[in-house]
Amino acid sequence: MGMTGVEQAGARAAHRAADVPGVPGQRDAAAASGRSGTPPLVPEQSRGEHTHSEPPAPRVAPRGTVARSSVRGQVLDGLRAALLSGELAPGEVYSAPALGERFGVSATPVREAMQQLAREGAVEVVPNRGFRVTERTARELAELAEVRALVEVPVVARLARTVAPARWAELRPAALETVAAASAGDLARYADADRAFHRAVLGLAGNDQLVRVADDLRRRVVWGGGELGVDAAQHMALLDALETHDLPAVTRMLQAHWGTHPTTP
Repeated sequence: MGMTGVEQAGARAAHRAADVPGVPGQRDAAAASGRSGTPPLVPEQSRGEHTHSEPPAPRVAPRGTVARSSVRGQVLDGLRAALLSGELAPGEVYSAPALGERFGVSATPVREAMQQLAREGAVEVVPNRGFRVTERTARELAELAEVRALVEVPVVARLARTVAPARWAELRPAALETVAAASAGDLARYADADRAFHRAVLGLAGNDQLVRVADDLRRRVVWGGGELGVDAAQHMALLDALETHDLPAVTRMLQAHWGTHPTTP
């Protein structure tokens, strides 16, 4: 059985740390701290943040010390993968120290990553306990799906009339990556590929604020495994219609894609 999303993120973090000059492994952390005066990265217990009576945090690969400059981003990637896979379950509360212990880092970068996820709506802060994975009502899911469609569909429809076929052809590798990720059944990889494809499409509008707003909405999306193939196939069909400047087909594919598109956690 392959590693989970969090295990993969932990393994990548350890691998990158081995390539960073001057960053010691965990066994050498104590010696390094004596030479440099900088304490090693160790799990910390946050004041007022309890770790008992909570579900076990996702396991990670054997720990290594991660580069300080990239630890927060690597932890954030691992947490997003865990949310996508369901390892961090909706409604459950997780503390930063408990997650930090399993990542092999202090609670600080975990807490920072969780604060980012809270701003994105994926988790909510529970005072003195940690972070609860967000549960959405059916109405909230429908509202977020409607907002995504209102943001993206008119823009793509306008671009279909103005962008040259050659520019659309440049997006073919991004669409193919969504197909490959769907075929592999890799939710975390698919989320990255879907985000890259939609960013590339909307980027043709030349409006950075639009891309940021759409990106924030898309980060809240989760898929079931059975939806990936349909979603990826719609990317390919939409791109085919855009390249051939088939406007009626573009309209049909926009309706299909956002009508059946996955919504949010």
